[in-house]
Amino acid sequence: MRFRKLKKQSKINSTNNQDTPKIKYAKITDKIKAFITDMFMIYAPILYIITYVVMGGKDEFQESQIAPLIGVSLYALIYAVLLSKSGQTPGKKAYTIKVVDEIKQTNISFVRALCRFIIFLLGATVLVGLIVPFYRKDNKGLHDILCKTVEIEIE
Repeated sequence: MRFRKLKKQSKINSTNNQDTPKIKYAKITDKIKAFITDMFMIYAPILYIITYVVMGGKDEFQESQIAPLIGVSLYALIYAVLLSKSGQTPGKKAYTIKVVDEIKQTNISFVRALCRFIIFLLGATVLVGLIVPFYRKDNKGLHDILCKTVEIEIE
């Protein structure tokens, strides 16, 4: 093929690539802020209700082994429902972050959101999941890599 045809074809390909929108990955600092916001807005009320309404006080809560598990389970269910419905939790909404499918850019299913949360807990427990985003250009955590999701900034 002649050079002119190659050059012309590369210009056509470059204009076609410009039509597809670029993904703007969420910043790590915004992800951390959103996580802290979610902990205060969702998880803290759950723990308060379990501790003082259900258990009757902090001493009973501290002695119980099942109460913290129930709290985390409720938080996981609420988190997964919110991600599957709108792709955002209150914290992610505050910092204009959305969790979407890596390829289709659509909301993820409830089961996938729940698996993402469980993998996040396991990865955070061994600290590997918390370190991974600092070594990647797209800031994806271990839970995002395994579930094929991405956290993007929205306008």
